Amino acid sequence: MGCGSSFPDRDSRQLGRPSSENGGGQDARNLRVKLVLLGDSGVGKSCIVLRFVRGQFDATSKVTVGASFLSQTIALQDSTTVKFEIWDTAGQERYAALAPLYYRGAAVAVIVYDITSPESFSKAQYWVKELQKHGSPDIVMALVGNKADLQEKREVAVQDGTDYAEKNGMFFIETSAKTADNINELFEEIAKRLPRPSDS
Repeated sequence: MGCGSSFPDRDSRQLGRPSSENGGGQDARNLRVKLVLLGDSGVGKSCIVLRFVRGQFDATSKVTVGASFLSQTIALQDSTTVKFEIWDTAGQERYAALAPLYYRGAAVAVIVYDITSPESFSKAQYWVKELQKHGSPDIVMALVGNKADLQEKREVAVQDGTDYAEKNGMFFIETSAKTADNINELFEEIAKRLPRPSDS
Protein backbone atom coordinates (compact mmCIF):
# COMPACT_ATOMS: atom_id res chain seq x y z
CA MET A 1 0.00 0.00 0.00
CA GLY A 2 1.50 3.30 -1.08
CA CYS A 3 1.61 6.56 0.83
CA GLY A 4 -1.30 7.89 -1.17
CA SER A 5 -3.80 5.16 -0.34
CA SER A 6 -6.65 5.52 2.11
CA PHE A 7 -5.90 4.14 5.56
CA PRO A 8 -8.27 2.90 8.25
CA ASP A 9 -8.26 4.84 11.50
CA ARG A 10 -6.46 2.39 13.75
CA ASP A 11 -3.33 1.56 15.70
CA SER A 12 -2.59 5.16 16.63
CA ARG A 13 0.61 5.23 18.62
CA GLN A 14 1.32 7.56 21.51
CA LEU A 15 4.07 10.03 20.67
CA GLY A 16 5.80 12.64 22.75
CA ARG A 17 6.59 12.46 26.42
CA PRO A 18 3.69 12.49 28.89
CA SER A 19 4.66 14.55 31.91
CA SER A 20 4.66 13.11 35.42
CA GLU A 21 4.00 16.57 36.83
CA ASN A 22 0.59 17.68 38.04
CA GLY A 23 -0.23 14.43 39.72
CA GLY A 24 0.76 12.19 36.85
CA GLY A 25 -1.38 14.08 34.37
CA GLN A 26 -4.60 13.82 36.40
CA ASP A 27 -5.70 17.22 35.10
CA ALA A 28 -4.60 16.58 31.53
CA ARG A 29 -6.55 18.49 28.93
CA ASN A 30 -7.65 16.49 25.95
CA LEU A 31 -7.92 18.37 22.67
CA ARG A 32 -9.45 16.99 19.50
CA VAL A 33 -8.25 18.90 16.48
CA LYS A 34 -9.20 18.75 12.81
CA LEU A 35 -6.06 19.03 10.68
CA VAL A 36 -6.00 19.28 6.90
CA LEU A 37 -3.00 18.78 4.61
CA LEU A 38 -2.89 20.79 1.40
CA GLY A 39 -0.37 20.97 -1.41
CA ASP A 40 0.42 19.95 -4.95
CA SER A 41 0.24 16.34 -6.08
CA GLY A 42 3.41 14.36 -5.34
CA VAL A 43 4.88 16.59 -2.63
CA GLY A 44 4.60 13.83 -0.04
CA LYS A 45 1.54 14.77 2.03
CA SER A 46 0.41 11.17 2.44
CA CYS A 47 3.96 10.03 3.19
CA ILE A 48 4.24 12.62 5.97
CA VAL A 49 1.00 11.38 7.52
CA LEU A 50 1.94 7.71 7.17
CA ARG A 51 5.31 8.36 8.77
CA PHE A 52 3.67 10.27 11.65
CA VAL A 53 0.85 7.80 12.32
CA ARG A 54 2.49 4.47 11.50
CA GLY A 55 6.21 5.22 11.49
CA GLN A 56 6.35 3.82 7.96
CA PHE A 57 7.54 4.99 4.57
CA ASP A 58 6.49 3.44 1.28
CA ALA A 59 8.47 4.55 -1.75
CA THR A 60 5.85 3.04 -4.10
CA SER A 61 3.46 5.86 -3.26
CA LYS A 62 0.06 5.84 -4.89
CA VAL A 63 -1.92 8.99 -5.56
CA THR A 64 -4.58 9.94 -3.03
CA VAL A 65 -8.08 9.95 -4.51
CA GLY A 66 -10.33 12.60 -2.95
CA ALA A 67 -9.02 12.49 0.60
CA SER A 68 -8.01 9.98 3.24
CA PHE A 69 -8.53 10.15 7.00
CA LEU A 70 -6.27 9.06 9.85
CA SER A 71 -5.90 10.01 13.46
CA GLN A 72 -3.01 10.18 15.91
CA THR A 73 -2.70 11.33 19.52
CA ILE A 74 0.35 12.99 21.01
CA ALA A 75 1.07 13.98 24.59
CA LEU A 76 2.85 17.22 25.46
CA GLN A 77 5.01 17.91 28.49
CA ASP A 78 2.35 20.13 30.04
CA SER A 79 0.01 17.10 30.31
CA THR A 80 -2.09 18.18 27.36
CA THR A 81 -3.00 15.43 24.93
CA VAL A 82 -3.88 16.33 21.38
CA LYS A 83 -5.79 13.99 19.09
CA PHE A 84 -5.20 15.03 15.50
CA GLU A 85 -8.02 14.09 13.11
CA ILE A 86 -6.04 14.30 9.88
CA TRP A 87 -7.58 14.86 6.45
CA ASP A 88 -5.03 14.24 3.71
CA THR A 89 -6.38 15.86 0.54
CA ALA A 90 -5.61 14.94 -3.06
CA GLY A 91 -3.22 17.33 -4.78
CA GLN A 92 -4.37 16.93 -8.38
CA GLU A 93 -6.08 19.92 -9.95
CA ARG A 94 -9.33 18.05 -10.57
CA TYR A 95 -9.83 17.63 -6.82
CA ALA A 96 -9.05 21.28 -5.92
CA ALA A 97 -12.74 22.19 -5.74
CA LEU A 98 -13.23 19.59 -2.98
CA ALA A 99 -10.56 21.07 -0.70
CA PRO A 100 -12.90 23.59 1.04
CA LEU A 101 -14.99 20.65 2.25
CA TYR A 102 -11.96 19.49 4.21
CA TYR A 103 -10.42 22.75 5.41
CA ARG A 104 -13.74 24.26 6.52
CA GLY A 105 -13.75 24.12 10.30
CA ALA A 106 -10.16 22.89 10.46
CA ALA A 107 -8.12 24.15 13.43
CA VAL A 108 -4.83 23.37 11.67
CA ALA A 109 -3.66 23.47 8.05
CA VAL A 110 -0.35 21.95 6.99
CA ILE A 111 0.65 23.28 3.57
CA VAL A 112 3.30 21.09 1.96
CA TYR A 113 5.66 21.68 -0.94
CA ASP A 114 8.60 19.75 -2.40
CA ILE A 115 11.97 21.52 -1.97
CA THR A 116 12.98 20.26 -5.45
CA SER A 117 9.93 21.85 -7.11
CA PRO A 118 9.44 25.63 -7.40
CA GLU A 119 6.01 24.92 -8.93
CA SER A 120 4.90 23.16 -5.77
CA PHE A 121 6.11 26.14 -3.70
CA SER A 122 3.93 28.43 -5.84
CA LYS A 123 0.99 26.09 -5.28
CA ALA A 124 1.63 26.18 -1.53
CA GLN A 125 1.35 29.98 -1.65
CA TYR A 126 -1.96 29.61 -3.48
CA TRP A 127 -3.30 27.44 -0.66
CA VAL A 128 -2.13 29.91 1.97
CA LYS A 129 -4.09 32.68 0.22
CA GLU A 130 -7.17 30.43 -0.02
CA LEU A 131 -7.02 29.69 3.71
CA GLN A 132 -6.54 33.36 4.55
CA LYS A 133 -9.71 34.12 2.59
CA HIS A 134 -11.89 31.15 3.47
CA GLY A 135 -10.37 29.29 6.42
CA SER A 136 -11.06 29.78 10.13
CA PRO A 137 -9.69 33.17 11.26
CA ASP A 138 -7.68 31.58 14.09
CA ILE A 139 -6.42 28.59 12.09
CA VAL A 140 -2.88 27.42 12.91
CA MET A 141 -0.92 27.16 9.66
CA ALA A 142 2.37 25.38 9.06
CA LEU A 143 4.45 25.63 5.90
CA VAL A 144 6.38 22.43 5.26
CA GLY A 145 9.21 21.92 2.78
CA ASN A 146 9.26 18.15 2.31
CA LYS A 147 11.89 15.87 0.72
CA ALA A 148 14.72 17.52 2.65
CA ASP A 149 16.74 14.36 2.00
CA LEU A 150 17.08 15.49 -1.66
CA GLN A 151 19.48 18.36 -0.90
CA GLU A 152 21.42 17.89 -4.11
CA LYS A 153 18.21 18.52 -6.12
CA ARG A 154 17.01 21.47 -4.04
CA GLU A 155 15.44 24.31 -6.03
CA VAL A 156 13.62 26.16 -3.24
CA ALA A 157 15.95 27.83 -0.73
CA VAL A 158 15.33 27.42 2.99
CA GLN A 159 15.29 31.21 3.27
CA ASP A 160 12.42 31.44 0.76
CA GLY A 161 10.28 29.18 2.91
CA THR A 162 11.28 30.99 6.10
CA ASP A 163 10.56 34.44 4.67
CA TYR A 164 7.18 33.47 3.24
CA ALA A 165 6.08 31.81 6.48
CA GLU A 166 7.14 34.83 8.56
CA LYS A 167 5.23 37.24 6.32
CA ASN A 168 2.08 35.16 6.67
CA GLY A 169 2.17 34.39 10.39
CA MET A 170 2.95 30.70 9.91
CA PHE A 171 5.70 28.55 11.23
CA PHE A 172 8.07 26.84 8.82
CA ILE A 173 9.88 23.53 8.96
CA GLU A 174 11.60 21.24 6.47
CA THR A 175 10.91 17.53 6.72
CA SER A 176 11.76 14.24 5.11
CA ALA A 177 9.08 11.59 5.21
CA LYS A 178 11.69 9.17 3.86
CA THR A 179 14.16 9.60 6.74
CA ALA A 180 11.52 10.73 9.32
CA ASP A 181 13.51 13.94 9.85
CA ASN A 182 11.39 16.57 11.67
CA ILE A 183 8.10 14.67 11.19
CA ASN A 184 7.25 14.29 14.88
CA GLU A 185 8.69 17.75 15.55
CA LEU A 186 6.24 19.22 13.03
CA PHE A 187 3.19 17.85 14.83
CA GLU A 188 4.56 18.58 18.30
CA GLU A 189 5.14 22.22 17.32
CA ILE A 190 1.60 22.45 15.93
CA ALA A 191 0.23 21.02 19.19
CA LYS A 192 2.12 23.62 21.22
CA ARG A 193 0.66 26.45 19.15
CA LEU A 194 -2.96 25.39 19.52
CA PRO A 195 -5.19 27.63 21.64
CA ARG A 196 -5.91 25.96 24.95
CA PRO A 197 -9.39 25.80 26.45
CA SER A 198 -9.79 27.97 29.54
CA ASP A 199 -8.85 26.31 32.83
CA SER A 200 -11.63 28.17 34.63
